[in-house]
Amino acid sequence: MEVISFVALASGLIIGLGAIGACLGIGIMGAKYLESAARQPELMGELQTKMFLLAGLIDAAFIIGTGIALWFATANPFLAQIANLPK
Repeated sequence: MEVISFVALASGLIIGLGAIGACLGIGIMGAKYLESAARQPELMGELQTKMFLLAGLIDAAFIIGTGIALWFATANPFLAQIANLPK
C-alpha cells in the first residue's frame, strides 16, 4: 500500500508548492503595482482593476490545484487499479 503514502506526499507537494507560487506571484505583482502607481498616479485606476483580475487568476490556479490534490487524497483512482492486480 505504498500508493497511499505516495498520494499523500504528492498532495502535500501540490498544495505546498502551489501556495508558495501563489504567494510569490501576488507579492511580486503587488510590488510592481505600487511601483507603477508611484511612477504614473493617473493610471492607478486602470492598474488596480488589472491587478485584482490577475490576483483572482493566480488564486484560482492555486485553488484548482488544491481541489485536485484533495480529490486524489479522498477518492483515490489509483487504489482501484491496485485492487484488480493479481496476487
